[in-house]
Amino acid sequence: MSDFTYRLAVKEDAPALLDLTLRAYKPIRELGINFAAATADLALVESNIRNHMCFIMEESGKPLATLTLRMPWGPQPGPFGVPHIWWFAVDPDLGRKGIGSAMLSWCEETMVRDTLKSPAVSLGTAKEHPWLGDMYVRRGYVPIMEKDLGKGHTTIFYKKELLPESGEMGR
Repeated sequence: MSDFTYRLAVKEDAPALLDLTLRAYKPIRELGINFAAATADLALVESNIRNHMCFIMEESGKPLATLTLRMPWGPQPGPFGVPHIWWFAVDPDLGRKGIGSAMLSWCEETMVRDTLKSPAVSLGTAKEHPWLGDMYVRRGYVPIMEKDLGKGHTTIFYKKELLPESGEMGR
């Protein structure tokens, strides 16, 4: 499993992404955490594709993972004025094979740092989730603030610096 392709999703991908996302977010629903992706419908997935940078990671044309970037200038900017990772899902049938890690690394490095030239990226997750926060911290994300967004859980917002401390790229 090393010949992954990454691309922007198009409207025709919505049914497959809905299926992948609902299967991936089943444990989230069971925890009672109200992420939009956990209970999405086809119209919401199509809106996500239309309004944000929704990426698909594929192998031989089969979607393995999806991840969306919300832009600071878009309809739902993140809290820190940098691209914000949202709706990250990995096909749960694949087990622990590093698919999610590869998708996150590609997004952070290839898209956010190298293509968009953003010095950082953000994301949020539920404080009540038993392991996601720790995973993001291990990946270099720093918790910045907590907020109750009125969805039945507290969201912790994280930020990851992607450029060297000097702020200079390519040196």
